[in-house]
Amino acid sequence: MKLTPSGSQTVGPFFRIGLEHLYARGTDPTDNAETVTIHGKVLDADGNPVPDAMLEVWHAGKGGLYNALQSDSSHRPACFIRIATDDKGTFRFTIVRPGPVACAAQSQQAPHIAILVFARGLLRHLTTRMYFPDDPANDSDPVMQLIPPERRHTLIAQQNANSPGSFEWNVVLQGQDETVFFAC
Repeated sequence: MKLTPSGSQTVGPFFRIGLEHLYARGTDPTDNAETVTIHGKVLDADGNPVPDAMLEVWHAGKGGLYNALQSDSSHRPACFIRIATDDKGTFRFTIVRPGPVACAAQSQQAPHIAILVFARGLLRHLTTRMYFPDDPANDSDPVMQLIPPERRHTLIAQQNANSPGSFEWNVVLQGQDETVFFAC
């Protein structure tokens, strides 16, 4: 007898079990670049934390380049982090603060972090971005301009008033204030 997984069994809370050895915790800047710490939660439609989500984070360096050739102490590209949420749905990572990213001859994207979200019940990962608050480049970012103004706040982190290099940003999977996700 052959057992075949049903649709509800194809995605599950297996990120810690099968992928923990692949996690990278952040980069160690070697060029005295400014670092930022991003912390937050992954929340479901009811506002409950998702304790078994995984985030893949891609970020440019201070010069706006994705340095995939340089690796960090985990031997992964310096522009990449993979991190799981804990039992309370929280995550935290520290990176070099990204610079603006060139996207056309006369255009730049605002400093941002590209994030893929994997979680139980998702048959495909979700793709989103996190921007920094009060960055003047946010107003002219070509991707941000595609989003209705009333939804843009879901992509902008909040500065921690007590810690200058610390930002809070939550991923809301559904419902009110659902994070903007992109079809890629």
